[in-house]
Amino acid sequence: MRFHWFLPTAGDSRGLVGTGQGSQRGHGLEAGNGRAALRAPGIDYLAQIARAAESLGFEGVLTPTGTWCEDAWLVTAALARETERLKFLVAFRPGLLSPTLAAQMAAAHQRLSRGRLLLNVVTGGDSAEQRRFGDHLPKDERYARTGEFLSVVRGAWSGEPYDFAGEHYRVEGATVSAPPDPLPEIYFGGSSAAAGPVAAAHADVYLTWGEPPAQVAGKIDWMRGLAAARGRALRFGIRLHVIARDTAGEAWAEAERLLDGLDPDGIRRAREALGRSESVGQRRMLELNAGFGTGGTARDLEIYPNLWSGVGLVRAGAGTALVGSHGEVADRIEEYAALGVEEFILSGYPHLEEAYRFGEGVLPELRRRARGGTGVPAGAVAGRAASGGGL
Repeated sequence: MRFHWFLPTAGDSRGLVGTGQGSQRGHGLEAGNGRAALRAPGIDYLAQIARAAESLGFEGVLTPTGTWCEDAWLVTAALARETERLKFLVAFRPGLLSPTLAAQMAAAHQRLSRGRLLLNVVTGGDSAEQRRFGDHLPKDERYARTGEFLSVVRGAWSGEPYDFAGEHYRVEGATVSAPPDPLPEIYFGGSSAAAGPVAAAHADVYLTWGEPPAQVAGKIDWMRGLAAARGRALRFGIRLHVIARDTAGEAWAEAERLLDGLDPDGIRRAREALGRSESVGQRRMLELNAGFGTGGTARDLEIYPNLWSGVGLVRAGAGTALVGSHGEVADRIEEYAALGVEEFILSGYPHLEEAYRFGEGVLPELRRRARGGTGVPAGAVAGRAASGGGL
């Protein structure tokens, strides 16, 4: 298993929605009551998180994309000089730049970071945001364009001039000055019928947001079948928040504190805004907390043992968190791993403190189980410990 953390390039806070947090304000998701102050995403703070993630044994950090995020390419290029081993999973939207330019940017990033670039391709499920960047294609056509985009990127990386003529792109002699070594792995998510074939044809790692294990198993089976039909095999990853503490009581008390920081009217407005998304994955997240009502408790949002849907009340994207003692969180991780999930992309509020809680609590528990012959096989927890040695 490989573990990645998250860089909050739209700001960070001790609540699910920080005061003035642009990523939420811009979508009409002002659900906070003012108790959680925003931490600005300055380079010094992001460097703190990156260095912490590296020292704790995370393999990489996901760096998001969107209107209210600092640019992922620029942020990670700066942080490459602040770290030694940490990989950077750069999220970007393929319809907003030339595929040949993207291939060149990735090749340069890979050389300058000494092989530490990973790519998270985000087709985009919100047409209003896409139009903000000048992209007016309907959703299914955006996925078709993504497939062409990735064909050109991989062709440009081949080392030979690459020609392509499709519905959305026509290039002649696409190439880079030198192929990246190693080739950046491509991470791709999408729950719609249009997304599946693109992921099966082009992705190295298929990502899902944190749904109950049975639903994740269904997605994995679906994608394995699509990839096998193309003679390919995928790896699988999951995107989750996490609230891990020494005891389950402490973890659920923190979930209750986060819920208390939201007001009912703000939750209503957020759900209305999220409901306008075209994303099938976003609809699936909303369905997980659809029955929650005024006066409910954090435990009312536990949709599977230790799987909490409270984050998705107010935040777009990944809307679930693993909540429990370090051992309980490790149990759920092993349950997902048994389904075929190999990569875990995690986050928590605030991201600096929660990186330490997971890195000093759950990761050692998983290593202990691996060494003891229980749970995941020995050697299955990848990465480096704070000392620089293997886990």
